[in-house]
Amino acid sequence: MPGSGDFGRMLIIIGAVLVVLGLLFSLEGRLFGLGRLPGDIVIRRGNFTFYFPLMTSILLSLGLTVLLWLLRRR
Repeated sequence: MPGSGDFGRMLIIIGAVLVVLGLLFSLEGRLFGLGRLPGDIVIRRGNFTFYFPLMTSILLSLGLTVLLWLLRRR
């Protein structure tokens, strides 16, 4: 099957990235302060808490974009 080696390598890379992200998230944001950045929205009203990690999402998106761009350049 032509190109199956590239697909397999891509799956391995994606798996490694997911493992690294899982390890980072298991630290609960203590490593880089993810989840408590300025720009993350937290609204507390009585028993209700709304949390939207806007800046964390933007930084993760930029980081993944750069990582995938670098991997694609190869």
